[in-house]
Amino acid sequence: MPATAIFQAAIQRLSCLGRALAPPVMRIALALPFLRSGLTRWDPFPSLSAATQYLFEEVFMLHLFGRTYPLPAPGLLAWATAAAELLLPTLLLLGLGTRLAALGLLAMTATIQLVVPDGWVNFHLYWAALALGVIALGPGMLSIDHWIARASVPRGRLSPKGQPTPR
Repeated sequence: MPATAIFQAAIQRLSCLGRALAPPVMRIALALPFLRSGLTRWDPFPSLSAATQYLFEEVFMLHLFGRTYPLPAPGLLAWATAAAELLLPTLLLLGLGTRLAALGLLAMTATIQLVVPDGWVNFHLYWAALALGVIALGPGMLSIDHWIARASVPRGRLSPKGQPTPR
């Protein structure tokens, strides 16, 4: 076998491995910082911690057009954020509603950028890249979404790689 064929076969195997591993690893990497944050916000669930209430009422401000503004409805926003920081990462880890969960975390990242504008280089850029990657690539084979999709396709309608065939 010529060296180029061996090299191409190795690249093909590496590509297959990347397609299998990238989606779940990206889901985990995106979910963990949000889940860790969400776990600190309750005292216990469904009561928000005093620290979370204080942050949303007194510390967090929107940075828009060179000025700062208080958050609208800080109590409601704190509760919704804390709930989303538990729900969306959990969905990502399970691979259930994966693209929508990633879209929700992308929206949260954009909002966090407005509150902590200096965080883009250390956190927000990476979270946004991971969320976009999950949205683009989907949940991968190690996900409930994948199992649901496989179960909903009639037998004989799957390609050799286990993907539904076009009609």
